[in-house]
Amino acid sequence: MGEGERETWTTEEFGTSHEGAVGVLLADGSVPAPVFFDMSSGGGGQAVSQWSTYDGRYPRVPRAAALRAVCSCGWTGPAHELDWDQIGDQALAEAAGGTADTCAQNWDTHTSEVDRSAIPLPETFTELLAQLVTEIETLAKTSPLAALRAARQLEVTAARVAYWPAHEARQDTVPEEAASAFGLDEDAARKLMARFGDWSPYR
Repeated sequence: MGEGERETWTTEEFGTSHEGAVGVLLADGSVPAPVFFDMSSGGGGQAVSQWSTYDGRYPRVPRAAALRAVCSCGWTGPAHELDWDQIGDQALAEAAGGTADTCAQNWDTHTSEVDRSAIPLPETFTELLAQLVTEIETLAKTSPLAALRAARQLEVTAARVAYWPAHEARQDTVPEEAASAFGLDEDAARKLMARFGDWSPYR
């Protein structure tokens, strides 16, 4: 995805395993390197990969031919070509904002597909979880402290009931299988099981 600074998106469940952004393609189909901006004094600088930077107006800054959604998992969305005759002298951030929004929607579709491909949960569980969320939100309207205690009870319960499943999953599954089941990359899946199983993720 490149190493320059840029706006990224994540979901609460999948985190950086599926970190999305608007990617840039040049006219030859290649992905440009981050653009490096020197600091005014003292040396150093900043590498930037934000899509709106690639307007071709400055030396060593190429012009984007298309935008597409990209994800840290390696997935890429369809390319959406930019019409520079129509863009003209407009700032790229304004002229192609709608295209960037389309890329975000493409990434949303991708994360929905990741969610569907993860190990399914029983409908009774998802209904109970939704009911708990509603109960805590209702409780928060009259007693925020009680709502926080309820959330803490959920946190403690989750840690307790997940301890042995984490150890069993560690024994019975390979890293690739666990990662696929959680919708995470292997490193994140390993750390998740280590956190619930109370062992070091680095052993």
